[in-house]
Order: sequence, then C-alpha cells, then structure tokens
Amino acid sequence: MEQKSNAFLETEKIGKLMRKYAVPCIISLLVAALYNIVDQIFIANADYLGSYGNAANTVVFPLTVVALSIAVMIGDGCCAFVSISLGANRKEDAHRSVGNAIVLCVAASLILTAAYLLFMDPILTLFGGKVNQETYECAREYFFWIALGIPFYMFGQAMNPIIRSDGSPRFAMASTLAGAAVNIVLDPIFIFPLRMGMMGAAVATVAGQILTAVLALWYLCRMKAVRLERGSFRPRAALARKLLLLGLTSFLSQISLVVSMAAVQNMCMKYGALDPVFGQSEYAQIPLAVLGIVMKFFQVAISVAVGLAAGCIPVVGYNIGAGRKDRARTLFTYLLAAEAIVGGAALLIVELFPTQLINIFGARNESAYYTAFAVRSFRTYLCMMVLATVNKGTFIYLQALGKALESTIISLTREVVFGVALPIVLPVFFGLNGLLYSFPMADILTFVIALVVIRRTYRELGEAPALSKEAST
Repeated sequence: MEQKSNAFLETEKIGKLMRKYAVPCIISLLVAALYNIVDQIFIANADYLGSYGNAANTVVFPLTVVALSIAVMIGDGCCAFVSISLGANRKEDAHRSVGNAIVLCVAASLILTAAYLLFMDPILTLFGGKVNQETYECAREYFFWIALGIPFYMFGQAMNPIIRSDGSPRFAMASTLAGAAVNIVLDPIFIFPLRMGMMGAAVATVAGQILTAVLALWYLCRMKAVRLERGSFRPRAALARKLLLLGLTSFLSQISLVVSMAAVQNMCMKYGALDPVFGQSEYAQIPLAVLGIVMKFFQVAISVAVGLAAGCIPVVGYNIGAGRKDRARTLFTYLLAAEAIVGGAALLIVELFPTQLINIFGARNESAYYTAFAVRSFRTYLCMMVLATVNKGTFIYLQALGKALESTIISLTREVVFGVALPIVLPVFFGLNGLLYSFPMADILTFVIALVVIRRTYRELGEAPALSKEAST
C-alpha cells in the first residue's frame, strides 16, 4: 500500500504537533493584524495626521477585513480539504483543490478591487467616513492605495493556510514576517521625513503585501506533499463548492465582524453627536478613533486565539480522516486550555495598562477627553476576553471537524445577531456607554451556546470534558 503523505500527523505527540503548527500560524496572523496597527501607530504620532488619520484608519479597516474574509474562506477551506484528503490518501483531490483555490482567489480579488474603486465614496460613508471633513479626506486617500493592493493581500493570505497544509508552517510564517518587515521599515520613512501622509502609510503596507504574495507564489511551484499540475487549475464547480463550504465559517467569522463594525461605527457617529463633549466638531472623531484602536488590540489578541485553532486544522483534519478520534479529542482539550490562557493574559493587559496602551497611539498629542474615553473603552469593551477567545477556538475546531454548518450558525449568532443588535439597542438606554457594554454582553451570550457545543463535541469524540491521560502529560 502506498505510504500516506504527512503520516507523522497521525503518530507524533499532540503537544509537539500543536506547537509546530499553531505557533507559526499565530505569528503569521499576528503579523497580518499588525499591518494595520503599525500604520495606525505611525499615523497617530504624526502631528499633521493625529486623531483624524486614526479615525480614517478605523473607517478603512473593516474594508480590509472584507478582503481577508474572502481570502481565508478560500485558504482555510482548501487547507481543511487538503488535510482530510491527504489523511485519506486522496492525493488527486488535494492537488486539484489547491489549483482551484488559486483560481478562485485571483478572480475574487480582482472583482473586489474593481468594486472598491468604483464605489469608494458610498462605501466610506457607510463605515462612518463622514464624521467630519478632515477624517473623510484622510480615509479617501488611504483607501485608494489600499484598494490597489487587494489582489496581493488576498493572494498572500489565502495561500498561507494552504502552505501550512503542505507541511511548511514555518515558510508560511516567514513569508508574512518578510512582508511585515517591509511595512515597518517603510512606514516611518514615508510618513515622517517624506511626509506622504495617508498615502505613505498605505503604500508601505501594499509593498509588504506584494512581497508576501511573491514568496507564496514561489512556494507553490515547489510544494512537497501536493504537486500542482496544469490540470489542477481547471475549474471544478463541485470541488469549489466543497472548499467554500469548509471555509464558510472562516469567512463568516470575519465578514460578520465587518457587519458588527459597521453598526458600531454608525452608532458611534450617532450617539457621539449627542454627547456634550464629542458632539463638538473638533472632538467628533475621537470616539471613532478610540474604538478603532481598542478593536485593533482585540484583533491582536484574537489573532493568537485564531492562530491556535487554525494551526490545528491540518492536524485535526488528518486524524479525523485517518479515524483517530482519540487524538482529535486530546487536541481539543489542549486547545480550550490554551485559548483561556490567551484570553486571561489579554484581559490583564487591558485592565492594568490602558493608559500605556493608548499612549502608543499618540494620546500625548491629543486632548484629555481622548485618553479618558480610551481608558474606559479598553476596560469595558474587552472585559470578557477569556470568553471571546474560547468561543473563537470552539468555532474553528468545529470547522476542522468538518462541521461547517454548526460552526457557521454559532459564529453568525455571535457576530450578527448579538454583534449588531446589541450595539443598536443598548445605546438607546446608555448612550455611548451602551456601545462599550455591547461587546462583552455578546461574548457572554455566545459562551452559553458554546458550552453546549463543547460538551456535545466531547461526547462525539468519545470522552467527557476532562483531561485525557495523554493531555495531562
């Protein structure tokens, strides 16, 4: 019988596999999250941009998440499909899925870029770009250049999980790190001595994304477990549907965040205008800028949570394909414990050091209202980080098990039902503070659902939710 590719996923210790796959994935996602954050840090500390540039960055951020959501749907779906195929020794399915994923990604990125350029003004308005004229001009300049880089960004992000599924998580990490390094080097040069403003921040970001995409393309020509052929790229509708279904949870977890951000940012404008301080024109951009910064920190923490879970997808998928539910169960225990630790660490940071966090984003150059609102936002908005990370890990683990529908329903409930309804309803009673209460309340309600799913998953994998002998060693 022919030797299965990546057979070590069925035999190597679970803890070692988790470190091997999750750590590079975490770093890759952290670096991806830091792209936008690095821009915002330098923008915030440029005296000619300040909170206006910060607010503009907040306006554009959800639009980059739209691109990311499509990319991870294709990439994570392909990653799960390839891992299951290799575990079942179906190599033909594996290489065809990679080829179709590439075709889907290129086509989707070009369509999205065209839509962004054609409908720039109404899109920016939808996400709060017209809070005041200064913010709108900054947002428009930044968004134009970011839109031009969308094809490179999406290609790099979609290929990252595919490269991991081929058994090269370190290369996936290195390609993302290389792009981030370019961004970090170019950002201060373009923003400060060259004074290129929002254009400079965007061009630096796109330059890094181009490098990541080029490195991903180089690797695809040299894959190990999967060998691409000309026929790999022939579109297959049935195969594309399978990939997209497996990646649907990743898509919805990101795109629903965009829907939630749109609700939050519009409510921020509406109730900020009613606030005695932020209703003044010179301070109108502060709530939008601050909530954007708080969400960026959340993205950093949640990137670790997602990286832990997404890095396990090849391991879970392979072992499920090979019939090793016991190993999948042990990995679930490791994952839940790790997610809780990540959430706890993030919670300590936001509760103990909110002033230090906001100082990174130019608070010294802003009014006292800026810092005061930021401290309150960090401590309230993110007070349920432990539940948020455990929820996220549970969603993605279900996806790795092939339970795309169940995972999708729970994710949608969190991000759309709770994530949109609560920011709309709570401010009616609590004003701007209602926006801050909406986020932790959504995580509490979602965790109640997640608990039911966690218990059911353990039962299906053959054990009650307690550490197995292997997990405890």
